[in-house]
Amino acid sequence: MPLKMPFLILIFLHIHAVLAPDPEPLHDFCLPSTGHSSTFLPCKNSSLAKVEDFIFSGIKGPGKFKAGFSAIPVTSTAFPGLNTLGMSFVRADLDPGGINVPHFHPRATETAFVLDGKVYSGFVDSQNRVFAKVIEKGEVMVFPKGLVHFQMNVGKSRATILGSFNSQNPGSVKLPSAVFGSGIEGAVLEKAFGLNSKEIGKMRKRYGPQ
Repeated sequence: MPLKMPFLILIFLHIHAVLAPDPEPLHDFCLPSTGHSSTFLPCKNSSLAKVEDFIFSGIKGPGKFKAGFSAIPVTSTAFPGLNTLGMSFVRADLDPGGINVPHFHPRATETAFVLDGKVYSGFVDSQNRVFAKVIEKGEVMVFPKGLVHFQMNVGKSRATILGSFNSQNPGSVKLPSAVFGSGIEGAVLEKAFGLNSKEIGKMRKRYGPQ
């Protein structure tokens, strides 16, 4: 029995390490040094920090619209003060009738706060149940990590949403682009969706690389 105990402790510690979240920061902050492109950037000398590193002004207005939708993601690349803090956010604007297509974030849960407007918002769980409702200014909805979710402006004026993520690099997989814009073999798509080659071609043209 005494010989088994250290072995069991070792297994437990290994499992705990595998399931543990990202490490806690070892410094008050870690402003990224320049010349690197990795997700988690090495720190520059903290003595070079200035207050501007911790302020971001890039979401005072909407970004560039495409098909009635605009999104400005704010990660440590754009906002150095976020580096190693395990969070990021986005500003999304939708014209009346505009849609944020079904998508998911593989590395983060999202909370979406409606700053203005009226938005039909929802997600689909692993049992294909839809949880959706129209949420209005001042309301918040949460999208669990890795689940497909969507938003559509059902109001008569522009809607603005602020999304917050519990990851520095949440990732975003938009289903239409992932399916029809990624180069999946046409025969697979035809059988999976019951579409013919001409219809697949139209979808690829619409959702392929621009």
